Amino acid sequence: MAIRAKQIFVNLPVQDLKKSVEFFTKVGFEFDANFTDESATCMIIGENIYAMLLVEERFQSFISKKISNAADTTEVIVALSVDSREQVDAIVQAALDAGAKPSNEPQDHGFMYGWSFQDLDDHLWEVSYMDLSAFPSE
Repeated sequence: MAIRAKQIFVNLPVQDLKKSVEFFTKVGFEFDANFTDESATCMIIGENIYAMLLVEERFQSFISKKISNAADTTEVIVALSVDSREQVDAIVQAALDAGAKPSNEPQDHGFMYGWSFQDLDDHLWEVSYMDLSAFPSE
């Protein structure tokens, strides 16, 4: 039986929830007030795709391991697929303007274009557009 999840919730530890909400609001994301309190918020990424931003103490309550320092190590890259190259550029530029750090320069592979940034807590975000009609065929 193949697994087909109905929703995805990416949980990310943050140092300052208010600053993270301000940052991601400037990038263009919205939040679900039903799942928001002083220690967590639910950021809406897409239809049935969410990021739970949890202050580190709250995040730690869900795990028995130590929280990794995202400035020194990488455990995951949150990769988002969008509708156009222009949207890739707009999202990453908004993130950079809001205080993100660049992660990589834009990468153009013809059929696929992407650009990435590090958020305020150094989590990696890759935004990409794929044009399947330009995909190299044999």
